[in-house]
Amino acid sequence: MTAPIPPEDWPHRGASRIVPVSPHRWHIQTFGTGEDVLFLHGAGASAHSWHRLVPFLDHRFHMIVPDLPGHGFTRSPRGRSRLSDVARDLGALLTDLGANPRMIVGHSAGGAIALEMARQGVAAPERVVVVNGALENFRGPAGWLFPMMARVMALNPLTGFLLSSGSPSQVRGLIGATGTELDDEALAVYQRLIKRKAHVDGTMAMMAQWSLNDLNRALGDIEVPTLFLHGDQDQAVSVAVAERAAGLMPNATLRVLNDVGHIAQEEAPEAVADAIDQFLARPATV
Repeated sequence: MTAPIPPEDWPHRGASRIVPVSPHRWHIQTFGTGEDVLFLHGAGASAHSWHRLVPFLDHRFHMIVPDLPGHGFTRSPRGRSRLSDVARDLGALLTDLGANPRMIVGHSAGGAIALEMARQGVAAPERVVVVNGALENFRGPAGWLFPMMARVMALNPLTGFLLSSGSPSQVRGLIGATGTELDDEALAVYQRLIKRKAHVDGTMAMMAQWSLNDLNRALGDIEVPTLFLHGDQDQAVSVAVAERAAGLMPNATLRVLNDVGHIAQEEAPEAVADAIDQFLARPATV
C-alpha cells in the first residue's frame, strides 16, 4: 500500500509530506508557526480545500492539514472510516507529530470529526470551529436508502471508474448544488480528485460506515467552547442543523455568513479567518 505525494502543481505542494502511522499512510500539509491547529476537510474533499484560508492564518498558527482516511493522497485500509475510528486515528497521527492542537477546525463531515475528537478527549482541544457542519443523518427515505446504496457501491470495485469521469460541467453542477460558487481554478482541483479512483473509493467507504447517532446523543456533554460557522446559502446542510447543534451544546455559538454556500472556507476564506480570530479573542466561556 503506497501513498504518492501529490503532483507538482497540486495546491501548496511544497507543504506536503507522507507520515506513516498505522494503519494509514497519511498525506499531510503543514504551514506557519505558532500554536498547533488541526484542520479537517469534509467527505469527498482533501486537504486542498483549506488552501485559500492558509494565507490568512499561517502568520499566527502552525496549521496541520491532513487528507482524511482514504481521501486525496492518504492511503487507508477498508473498514477504518467510522467516525470514532477516524477520531482516534487522527489522535495517533498528532501524537506521532508531537502536536498538541489548541483548536480543531472542521468543515462539513470534518466538523463532526472535530466534535467527536472533543467528545473522546482526543488531543483535548481548547476550542472547536465547525464550518458548515454535516451533523445529522439523512431523513425520510434517504435515511435508509442512501446508506444502503453507499455500502453496495463501496463493495463494488467498479464504483471508482463509474464515478470518476466527471466533466468540468458535471463538477460545476455538483459544487453549485451545494450553494457554493467556485472559480475555474478551484473547480479544476475537485475534478482531478473525482478522477482518482482511490479517492472516490475512500469517500464511498466513509459514507458506507458513517453514523452520527452516538455523537448527536452526546452533544449536550461536550463542554469545549465551539463556534459554528454556517453559510446562509448552504444547499447541502441547512443552517437549522447548526442551530440545533449549537442549542444542545452548553458552550457553543452560531455565526451565520451571509451570501456564502457550503464550502465557505474556499468561497469566503477571509470571512472565515476573521470569524476564527474573533472567536479566539473571546473568553473561553460564552
